[in-house]
Amino acid sequence: MSDASLLALSPYIALATTAVVVMLVSAFWRSHPLFAGLTAAGLAAAFACVLLVAGSGDRRATSLLRLDDFSLYFTGLLVVVTLAVLAVSYGYLQRTERRVGDFYVLLALATLGGVILAASAHFASFFLGLEVLTVSLYGLIAYPRRRPQAVEAAFKYLVLAGTTSALLLFGMALVYAVSGTMLIGGLSTSARGLADWESVSYQVGLVLIFAGVGFKLALVPFHLWTPDVYQGGAAPVTAFLATVSKAAVFVALLQFLAPLDPRNGALLVVFTIVGYASMLAGNLLALLQQNIKRLLAYSSIAQLGYLIVALIASGATGRVAVAFYLSVYALALVAAFGVVAILSRDYGEPESISQYRGLGHRRPVLALVLTVSMLSLAGMPLTAGFIGKFFIFRAGAGASLWGLLIVLALTSAMSLYYYLRVVITMYRVAPAPFAAHLAASTEAGRGDRLAGGTVVLLSVLTVVLGVYPAPLLRLIEHATAALG
Repeated sequence: MSDASLLALSPYIALATTAVVVMLVSAFWRSHPLFAGLTAAGLAAAFACVLLVAGSGDRRATSLLRLDDFSLYFTGLLVVVTLAVLAVSYGYLQRTERRVGDFYVLLALATLGGVILAASAHFASFFLGLEVLTVSLYGLIAYPRRRPQAVEAAFKYLVLAGTTSALLLFGMALVYAVSGTMLIGGLSTSARGLADWESVSYQVGLVLIFAGVGFKLALVPFHLWTPDVYQGGAAPVTAFLATVSKAAVFVALLQFLAPLDPRNGALLVVFTIVGYASMLAGNLLALLQQNIKRLLAYSSIAQLGYLIVALIASGATGRVAVAFYLSVYALALVAAFGVVAILSRDYGEPESISQYRGLGHRRPVLALVLTVSMLSLAGMPLTAGFIGKFFIFRAGAGASLWGLLIVLALTSAMSLYYYLRVVITMYRVAPAPFAAHLAASTEAGRGDRLAGGTVVLLSVLTVVLGVYPAPLLRLIEHATAALG
């Protein structure tokens, strides 16, 4: 293998090496700061490699991966978001777990699977990346071993993920049998001139693939696992699942559709129905929730429904909207789950919305962080979420998707109720039992400066990108140009 090929693959090599090194070190030492430091160093090295690859001219390494600017942008984004999750996890694990080496190994492996998935150009790399990510998530979701809810959530995810993997493989087999290629970029040309029965098999194969992807993204009607897994998993793990995992799968879907036309044939019907259902069901079910993690679970279903609008719109505008929205969505969601993690104690997490009553008086900085996150997820002005929804609306309007846009506007207005309910609760005076709980969490959380600084930084970025998004937009426009 040439030096240029090694450089092109260096981000993946850095992540794989990180997992191996942490695994070996954990066999000889029991040092939480050492595990976290090694993992952070490996993630930082992977990000530095992304910058080096972006500045190089020759990126030819393998036909299994697309090493263009688009995949490099998301590789860097996934690594940075994982670093934020690691920072939030450190204090949480100190309070709740004794042995933590395995957690950091799984975190590095899940990130490796995510970046492979985001750069996949072949069915083999697509499935390999997806399974590395998914299998690592089984362990991460079940990691709080003393919590029966976590093991139950991991078991549910395991059973349903195994079923959808079978759907994916069968769909890939049908598409390969008809098209004769496993290269994602060659699907459009290989599907031309097919006989009627071959065309039907091809369309069925595509629908099965998108059904499997729909489960990973928790799109309706494949969403039933989401609230239970979000509630059962540890807050930092849920943050990773909701951001890195879903962003990697959605980018893979976007790259998969790049040579196809999502506005023709069966694909348009499937995506339109899924978009309507996800926006409506996600927001309507979120209205009924008293548990903040289940609320964020159902809202994430709606958020992915919004992204389907930009996906159907396709073109340069749609791709820019998807990339920008995924970026700012990750900032808000990691910050929100970070607040939950910081307030968590060894006896559990503050999941009920009523438990946040009085937080604005006891922990004003954390309350402000959660407020910014909720407002950004709702798409309020002066936050990055507003800019993201504006670009989705612009992409949909350019493609004349008026029905989807009307539902997007109505459901976004509906979401204000449950997001603002969390904000208003935080600034109400807490009764005695809740005040005592917040006082205990205040005293126990003073040493968690790393997680606190991380969520504050994420909130600042959310506001800055809501006021001045131009630098990020220029970077995204340059990256999406690689898709043509």
